[in-house]
Amino acid sequence: MKEISPYFSTDKLIVSIAAGINTHFIAGFLGDNSRIIRVMPNTPAFVKEGMSVICKAGKAKDADLEEVRNIFKSIGEVEELSENYFNAVTAMSGSGPAYILLMIEALMDAGINTGLSKDISLLLASQTVLGSAKLLKETKEHPAELKNKICSPAGTTIAGLYKLEKGGFRGLVMEAVKAAKDRSEEIEKQYGSN
Repeated sequence: MKEISPYFSTDKLIVSIAAGINTHFIAGFLGDNSRIIRVMPNTPAFVKEGMSVICKAGKAKDADLEEVRNIFKSIGEVEELSENYFNAVTAMSGSGPAYILLMIEALMDAGINTGLSKDISLLLASQTVLGSAKLLKETKEHPAELKNKICSPAGTTIAGLYKLEKGGFRGLVMEAVKAAKDRSEEIEKQYGSN
């Protein structure tokens, strides 16, 4: 911020994708009349399937927000939320691809462990996650409803789900998001005063 502030003027729009750095911090360097749009994208943007959350601050106009929305719509979905939610967004959507990739890696390793080749295991795991996400998005059903449709009494799926529940899978995912949110809040406090 110190490096760019001499080159800044109020006719310039500032777009920040920095995790844990709020618009108040940025305005502290650039002034209250600055036009700021904060965005939290995620890495699936590299394949035009990203999720970006945006908000405006300072003297940013609705037209500024729309311009940034259109830029980020070219790489995926865009949602506008209050900046109050950005630490949670960072923890879930910004960090979320890492959690999903870890799950895919675990599924791949499980396939290898059960006798499948690495290539086939990776294909099955990645396509299963991709297809499941598309099914959820297109049907708009609750994840639990779709999950329950896969389970049959005393079947293979419910046996696997039992192991995941017994191991605390759901709680671990929730704790991971909470830990990432806490870290984002720590970063925000660290840079809360300039």
